[in-house]
Amino acid sequence: MKLNKFTLVGLLSIFLISCGSNDDDTDINNESNDDDEVIEIPTPDKHYTIVDTGTINFYSDSDIISEPSTSDPFFGQDANYSGNQPSYTNNNDGTITDNVTGLMWEQDMGSKITFSEAATKASNSSLGNYTDWRVPTLKELYSLILFSGKVNSEVAIDLFIDTNYFNQELGDTSIGEREIDAQTWSSTEYVSTTMNGVETVFGVNFIDGRIKGYPKYKPDTGNANTMYFRMVRGNTDYGTNDFIDNGDGTISDLATGLMWQKTDDGTSRDWEESLAYAEDLTHGNKSDWRLPNAKELQSIVDYTRSPKTTNSPAIDPLFDCTEISDPDGNKGNYPFYWTGTSHLDGVNPYSSGVYVAFGEGQGEMNGVLMDVHGAGCQRSDPKNGSKDDYPQFFGPQGDVRYVYNYVRCVRTIN
Repeated sequence: MKLNKFTLVGLLSIFLISCGSNDDDTDINNESNDDDEVIEIPTPDKHYTIVDTGTINFYSDSDIISEPSTSDPFFGQDANYSGNQPSYTNNNDGTITDNVTGLMWEQDMGSKITFSEAATKASNSSLGNYTDWRVPTLKELYSLILFSGKVNSEVAIDLFIDTNYFNQELGDTSIGEREIDAQTWSSTEYVSTTMNGVETVFGVNFIDGRIKGYPKYKPDTGNANTMYFRMVRGNTDYGTNDFIDNGDGTISDLATGLMWQKTDDGTSRDWEESLAYAEDLTHGNKSDWRLPNAKELQSIVDYTRSPKTTNSPAIDPLFDCTEISDPDGNKGNYPFYWTGTSHLDGVNPYSSGVYVAFGEGQGEMNGVLMDVHGAGCQRSDPKNGSKDDYPQFFGPQGDVRYVYNYVRCVRTIN
């Protein structure tokens, strides 16, 4: 039987109590630390525990709505299912402990720095009297994102990170930056290149709620690019999958406790249709499938793979992806896949759903179609529209947008 968010309140309360409160007034770990005190980081039951997206509201393809019932349109979206709720502890020494993932984070990122400076800073840091700081992988960094965030194009509204615990800067508009020019480095370099052969590093934008590949060097000058950077330590296995092929068309990830469809069904759908397909699916003798949320789907991206470097989608070869042609008709690309998470951006903030690209994140610039964001990027597409009107090209990088994307369903291993 499928459990919705509100039937799990009691279980979640027990879980949060066991993990430690995120209330500064009641958390004993928020007391000042002696110089020689060692803060123990929680050890999660699974080394790659996915943190919930923080989404509590329900959306149609154009509006905020009341909670849909199982037989209603738009049932099965992110807020219908509750995962591991975010829980943090402020250690009052410039560090924040994530009680769910077992990771400890730098609270304040400081100024923008280059990719090489980020690695140097981490290796030389003794923040909180620890010397094992590192640049986070993309999967570690993405664990912090919250889709309760909201943005209007270039203007920040609600940030996509918990600002009760983390200091998050905006872009400096006084020097001509946009508020959304506040991307955070990860250590995950793209195995291919973006734009016209540009070396690329993946990062998370906690202002606009996206993963993109960013140039390591500024294309116009060749100088090292600068972005924000937040150090991490602890749980060095976070982000490492442990896949098992169950032999029945399903793949289990023992690291996350999630089970996946091995093969998509080769059909593209709009967001509402995708939700319904997942809810109605019986596969591998299981009937409790759902559309994954953004963080669940991103967990199975394999950032060591890309169409240009491995002739494959950015996913473990145990999985099968439908091959598609790009908007120019070239074969060898792979689909965007829908999630049940809405992305609140723009004049109508309820009209876009989050996708993850397992093929190239393409855009058309100066009439040339190219990989502008990297395989494994996370962006959003319109939830509905006429299939004949798409693909369209949108924004400064001419991002390819579809309405009809693919589906890979997920369920929680009981």
